[in-house]
Amino acid sequence: MRVVLDTNVLLSGLFTRGICEAVLDACVGSDDCLLVLSEYILGELKRHASQKFRVPTGDVRETVKFLRSHAEMVKPAKVPNNACRDKDDLPVLGTLIAGRGACLVTGDKDLLTLRQFKGLPILSPRQFYDSLK
Repeated sequence: MRVVLDTNVLLSGLFTRGICEAVLDACVGSDDCLLVLSEYILGELKRHASQKFRVPTGDVRETVKFLRSHAEMVKPAKVPNNACRDKDDLPVLGTLIAGRGACLVTGDKDLLTLRQFKGLPILSPRQFYDSLK
């Protein structure tokens, strides 16, 4: 299954304990899941890891390198400006489309309210994790 993880899920999965960590482990350590990311998502991760989590630059670089090596990287497809409330989320939806993802996993309320985009489910980390059982 091809899965797009939003930046907030990646950050929580990498730097906290809990459901997002389990989701990330399932996507990186399983033959059943293929993590799909874009440079846009990794760029957000770099910025927020440094600013919000105060992760040293070298560690951020290594984390991004690790994620690139465990993901299929795609260029986000263009999506209509009215596809969601927050324009910063458009490239995330574009990653889902370009990467032919089975779903998008996010904690972002603006994206979760959509429930789906072009027929593809948008799931919370808990919903996704429960679907793996």
